[in-house]
Amino acid sequence: MYERAMDTILAHRGRKVSSSDVHQIRELIAAHPEASRRALSVKLCEAWSWFQANGKTRDMVCRSLMLELHRGGHIELPPVRCNPPNPLAKRARPAPVELDRTPISSTLKELGPLVIRQVRRSAEESLLGSLIEMHHYLGYTQPVGEHLKHMVFAGIGRWLVLRGARRRAISRRAIASLAGRQKRARPTSVSWPTTVAS
Repeated sequence: MYERAMDTILAHRGRKVSSSDVHQIRELIAAHPEASRRALSVKLCEAWSWFQANGKTRDMVCRSLMLELHRGGHIELPPVRCNPPNPLAKRARPAPVELDRTPISSTLKELGPLVIRQVRRSAEESLLGSLIEMHHYLGYTQPVGEHLKHMVFAGIGRWLVLRGARRRAISRRAIASLAGRQKRARPTSVSWPTTVAS
């Protein structure tokens, strides 16, 4: 048992790689000199019966394992053939939208009922991103992790408020509280000097 532990070259994602495994990988690379790194990782997964629960090969994990062996000088991988762009790292900036820049000045009754709309994964999500990009001093940045996006619309057909928050940062109680504010006693008129969209 001590000899087996000494024979382990590295452990990667729960997989222990021995010197015999390294020898097998070298033979695999030599047998397929025209294969890409991805093709080699798929073939190695099949040789090791290294599959996910859904039956697909664990080729991404296998590639990282082979890269670690390559960097450690244990194997020699073929050169990288292509480096596809990462759309998550380089996101396109939201496109500008046409705005009605007329300030709103009216009574609450004339303004109409306020509607809080969750626009995440809806046709209006791009509108929210464009407005933040145009009017927030930091511009628009894609939130990380689970999050919600809300817009408040008035009965006259204009948006009034933008709200983006991590899911844990806003609760149903907070949304209900915001919705109930229009029922409370308010001044008879209100004025928004900010830019709004039609």
